[in-house]
Amino acid sequence: MDGNGSDRSGLLDADDLISLVRNYNPKCNEALLRGAYSYAQDMHQGQMRQSGEAYFTHPVAVAAILTEMRLDDATIATALLHDTIEDTKGTYSELESRFGTDVAELVDGVTKLTNLQLSNRESKQAENFRKLFMAMSKDLRVILVKLADRLHNMRTIRHMRAEKQLQKSRETMDIYAPLAGRMGMQWMREELEDLAFRVVNPEARNSIMRRFLTLQKESGDVIPKITDDIEAVLAKHGISGDVYGRAKKPFSIWRKMQEKDLAFSRLSDIYGFRVIVETEDECYRVLGAMHQRWRSVPGRFKDYISQPKSNGYRSIHTSVSGRDGKRVEIQIRTRQMHEVAESGVAAHWSYRDGVRAANPFAVDPAKWLSTLTERFEMAEDHDEFLEHVKLEMYSDQVFCFTPKGDVVKLPRGATPLDFAYSIHTRIGHSCVGAKVDGIRVPLWTRLKNGQSVEVVTAEGQSPQATWIDIVVTGRAKAAIRRRLREEDRGRYIKLGRELARVAFEHANKKSTPKALDTAAKALGLEDGDEVLARIGSAEISARDVVTKLYPELATSGDFVDVDQKRAVIGLPSGSDVQRAQCCQPVPGERIVGITYRGRGPMVHAIDCESLAEFDNAPERWIDLHWSEGRHAAVHNVTINVTISNFNGVLGRICTLIGEQNANISDLHFIDRKPDFFRLLIDVDVRDAEHLHAVMMALEADSDVAKLGRYRDVERRP
Repeated sequence: MDGNGSDRSGLLDADDLISLVRNYNPKCNEALLRGAYSYAQDMHQGQMRQSGEAYFTHPVAVAAILTEMRLDDATIATALLHDTIEDTKGTYSELESRFGTDVAELVDGVTKLTNLQLSNRESKQAENFRKLFMAMSKDLRVILVKLADRLHNMRTIRHMRAEKQLQKSRETMDIYAPLAGRMGMQWMREELEDLAFRVVNPEARNSIMRRFLTLQKESGDVIPKITDDIEAVLAKHGISGDVYGRAKKPFSIWRKMQEKDLAFSRLSDIYGFRVIVETEDECYRVLGAMHQRWRSVPGRFKDYISQPKSNGYRSIHTSVSGRDGKRVEIQIRTRQMHEVAESGVAAHWSYRDGVRAANPFAVDPAKWLSTLTERFEMAEDHDEFLEHVKLEMYSDQVFCFTPKGDVVKLPRGATPLDFAYSIHTRIGHSCVGAKVDGIRVPLWTRLKNGQSVEVVTAEGQSPQATWIDIVVTGRAKAAIRRRLREEDRGRYIKLGRELARVAFEHANKKSTPKALDTAAKALGLEDGDEVLARIGSAEISARDVVTKLYPELATSGDFVDVDQKRAVIGLPSGSDVQRAQCCQPVPGERIVGITYRGRGPMVHAIDCESLAEFDNAPERWIDLHWSEGRHAAVHNVTINVTISNFNGVLGRICTLIGEQNANISDLHFIDRKPDFFRLLIDVDVRDAEHLHAVMMALEADSDVAKLGRYRDVERRP
């Protein structure tokens, strides 16, 4: 659903609107719809919108939007009548006598929602949210009409006064867009966000649009090309399906740029594609076909078919490195799943061929609302209620509390370090630890909604380079990098020089001062030393610098195999690569070195639980990076797998691992039961991507009940 309602082409007459309804519901109640149209037209006679159009064009446009969602007659009639009680001499009793109790109550519910001033100060906003959810609990269709009403108003917002535009746009961004997303209507959320983004930050939106145009001029329109590639893969595997591609919305791109502190040029997945097939089995066949054709991106696979969202959303999400190395997000679902993905909770009222669509994936709105409001009802006051609403609706954010009870809003995945920097840069710089809900936790702990965070600081503490890999907010990353550059520029230049030397050698080039100065000019930096400093502080990668100078290497595969004696950069001279067995880091994962007296440094994954005991010993931490290039499959990783106890299953598991070109170096059983075995398998892999491929192959086997990476703090050297 693209949301391009027919309201933009002028006023629909009653016959045109009824035709839109007949397209999906030939047995519609024409008398009800025609009567509502005529009554509303009479009531709004003489009223004008700020655009100069007759006011009646607005309720007709709202009704047209709801026909795109295939909604029932009562909802369409409500859309036509939704402003008659508020803005005309129409009354509830008159609506009830003319159109029945159902329609009258829906119109009354929309009127009450319209009267809520949702953009007032926060305490008032909390009270209004409570009323809003009370209205929803009676009939969710009230919200559907209100969302369509807001969508049309945002489409025509240019006719409002500037201050009114800003107020409505912020209200839309804060309340209505997240609500549409929560209800599963992602298309509406994206359009509301983008329309509000035009008003709230027009410069940012225009900048992104200009960059899109530049990208298209440089590389052409890649969407048809990638669509053809995907269709060719489907045809090769004998799968019938439809493929749709699009560039992501400007606001979605802007939000990702802010959260990840990335420039537009470094965003990798700005294109999204959907593959729509007939059966659930075909969804998984498509997934396998995509991963056979292109390399999957580790950590970007989500299976919402086996674990659907509460609003009924089902789909498989994966990202692959497609044409020219571009990351492409692919969503795979059946047609019935797609209907729910487009309509969300509203799919319950959708009609097809004159009957209520019997979609097995549609969620019962009453049950959905009861789960959503269950915790809200326990709130003792408006402020507590607002807190619960925010925790539920803003699913891409977390709301945490200071010890004094102040709310701090952070993106999902944020850590106590992000929390510290959000309070004040000085607090972040001097952070040595954190307590979450009174319990001491490592600084890389992912915060959850509603947690109370206390930051522990100490004089003399300063940021460590590894913090850049821990934080997720742009503010924290920028502050850390700025302080690190100020404090230890010489050390970063030294580390950057070594990283650059290795990267250039892998490409059979030399990192001469002239080459680095040329790279600085191409990157808009001051000089070669600034390039080295930024490589050393992980702001840019050495490989990016090489490919900037020699673009032909970006896709030619000229980066040679990595010498295992130099697999890790940053180790003291003469030190061997020693991987900690507690976390078993592999190339592609963030790493840090910890020095041990008499044994040299040990390489740990940045999220290793063992690192907690070294929080107060920063002098033992070493900045490390994996060498860029192709690593040998010599990195052992232990996989914890539970399999069915049937003949041939273990042999098949071993074969699956071998088919991924991985070697089994050890295997032993932990638990034996009549119906299952639990065992630990040591597998030798090249890198994180290779490990991901192995685990994906195992997870797809029907006799694998449980699978995970095994980590044991007690197993460290």
